[in-house]
Amino acid sequence: MTPPEAPVNGDSAATGITPPAVSVCLSVIQKRPDFLRAARARRQGTAGMMVQGRKRGPDEPAQGIRVGFTCSKKVGNAVARNRAKRRLREVARQVLPEHGRDGWDYVLIGRAEVTASRTFEQLKTDLIYALKKLHQDRK
Repeated sequence: MTPPEAPVNGDSAATGITPPAVSVCLSVIQKRPDFLRAARARRQGTAGMMVQGRKRGPDEPAQGIRVGFTCSKKVGNAVARNRAKRRLREVARQVLPEHGRDGWDYVLIGRAEVTASRTFEQLKTDLIYALKKLHQDRK
């Protein structure tokens, strides 16, 4: 038996096909003030990326995990930046639901020449390491 074909009109909910979004429990940070608040918070660098993380305050109503992605022009031209961001999105989709914390914002920043060329397993390991460091209590 062959699987049903995806509908042409984009209505994938009726067929049970999940869209290639970040994840059901993750929402994407899109507004500049949210990125700036994350930039002033904790950060952890790894070989493959920089991760910024902050716990949202009680005055911010959004629940769940929010994640943003950015790559500067140092990463390369538009093709290279988009490739690096695609890889970061997939890593976040696989790692954050298990290792991220509810009520936190994370921003993943691509590194020049490394994010796009590093193996996918290494990127996953980098993100897990960075999350553990971000969530440690600092004295």
